[in-house]
Amino acid sequence: MSQSATSQYSRLFDLSGKTALVTGGAGLLGSQFCAALAAHGARVAVVDLRQADADRVAAEIGGECVGFACDVADPRSVAQLVADVVSRFGAIHVLHNNAATKSDDLEAFFAPFETYALSEWRKIMAVNLDGMFLVAQAVGAQMVKQKSGGSIIHTSSIYGVVAPDQRIYEGSEYLGRAINTPAVYAASKAGVIGLSRYLATYWAAEGIRVNTLTPGGVESGQNETFRSRYSARVPLGRMAERGEMVGALLYLASDASRYVTGQNLVVDGGLTCW
Repeated sequence: MSQSATSQYSRLFDLSGKTALVTGGAGLLGSQFCAALAAHGARVAVVDLRQADADRVAAEIGGECVGFACDVADPRSVAQLVADVVSRFGAIHVLHNNAATKSDDLEAFFAPFETYALSEWRKIMAVNLDGMFLVAQAVGAQMVKQKSGGSIIHTSSIYGVVAPDQRIYEGSEYLGRAINTPAVYAASKAGVIGLSRYLATYWAAEGIRVNTLTPGGVESGQNETFRSRYSARVPLGRMAERGEMVGALLYLASDASRYVTGQNLVVDGGLTCW
């Protein structure tokens, strides 16, 4: 293959001159996503609920990364975020709608379905699904205004695609606490996939692509009981490492996927094959 052809293909992943906005940018996966986008040339708006967390990640990455605070469940906060990012960088070309919550009340979050509080359900939905809607609405409108297309990626979960196997949770803990996957989490993540598909057709004529990135389980403090039981369900035989979602994001964010929209890219070690 000629050197010019090699250069042509490598440029497909080049994000130089583009601005990427990442919600949940200070989280377990979000910080990895922000670093990868920056490494491929993007100016990155690192967005998180707390300004200090967003600033910390932006400073760690360096370059043209700037931290922004936003409550994605608050329409006014989202509108201000988009205005601030456009004021700083001039435009938004990539949105990674990645923010999600597991609640600040773990007893309520992990409660049995039969006694699950509606107030807790609505609190989780306000971030995991309402927040996706609000940020996509505001950034999508900005992309339409720019008339230069764009890429929107929504983060879902394998539990938006398949149901969790309840058997893996007996004796399973996260940071010393018994865990499960609540119905509200699964329902919110299934809604993310539906929203992505709707917007993919809605904005197609504007050149805006909308796709979903669906991670499998990522190792992040679960006890050995959970890790071994979960891994036994995965054809590749293990949980994911944080950085193993990055390649999929770069593909969806860049021109490497310029003819891809409305798709759900599942990165789960093969779990959903079974």
